[in-house]
Amino acid sequence: MSARPRAGRKLAPYLLVLPGGLWLAAFFLIPTVVMLSLSLQSGSVEEGFRLTWRVSTYTDAISLYHTQLVRSLTYSAVVTGLALVVAYPMAYWIAFHGGSRKSSYLFLILLPFFVSFVIRTVSWQFILSDQGIVLGPLKSLGLLAEDFHLLATSAAVIGGLTYNFLPFMVLPLYVSLERIDPSLVEAASDLYASKVQGFLRVILPLSLPGVFAGVLLTFVPAAADFVNATILGGPGTTMIGNVIQTEYLTNLDYPLASALSFTLMAALLIGVFAYARALGTEEVLEVSAA
Repeated sequence: MSARPRAGRKLAPYLLVLPGGLWLAAFFLIPTVVMLSLSLQSGSVEEGFRLTWRVSTYTDAISLYHTQLVRSLTYSAVVTGLALVVAYPMAYWIAFHGGSRKSSYLFLILLPFFVSFVIRTVSWQFILSDQGIVLGPLKSLGLLAEDFHLLATSAAVIGGLTYNFLPFMVLPLYVSLERIDPSLVEAASDLYASKVQGFLRVILPLSLPGVFAGVLLTFVPAAADFVNATILGGPGTTMIGNVIQTEYLTNLDYPLASALSFTLMAALLIGVFAYARALGTEEVLEVSAA
């Protein structure tokens, strides 16, 4: 009788993980394997595709669309930096000065994001239009030239991406900052540290786990986004996500689109590992544990 409860205790952790594992297998692992297989196939929609291990599809994808790939990674890096600069003061103020209204302030930040991602981006298209509520009055006052425009520029796409992914930066930063014991900041002050020194030597190191998580949560989806470039951008701001969408849905070139997807995934993984190594994940984990 005692053997059964003992076996049940051993199996319990695996049974708890099983639903999540099956979910990941069904909606991540299997589609990834299928996409990898597609990237190595040859053929067409009319004739069908067959696995020929055509590795040259990857070199063709990079040679044809390296500009869009580099542009996507550059936009994502700029967006991540801007989001960090904007989000850190917001999260800092809410964590240390929000008082009993912290939840209300966080709710106000998240409130616009109850609206569809596409609708929010389209609203920015109206705001940034040549005669919109921002540029129209400025042009009427003579502060801007009549031919000045923001839409179809890199600034519009980067601005839209920063706005749409800002909560992905704010929330991890807030959680990390909110966990900091205020007595540590007071101790730094008692040891004659200025506010700047207290921030640089106490608050900033302890908030690194939030910075690490926020950068990853912002950089990765921003690099693969195609909605902002489609709505707010133009031919000169096309991102790799737009190319993949076109190759899949319009040109029906599944091998090339799959190769582009894996190329983007590889570039992101290299960037993430380089960032983690530069920041020092062991130090981040030690700070988080402390």
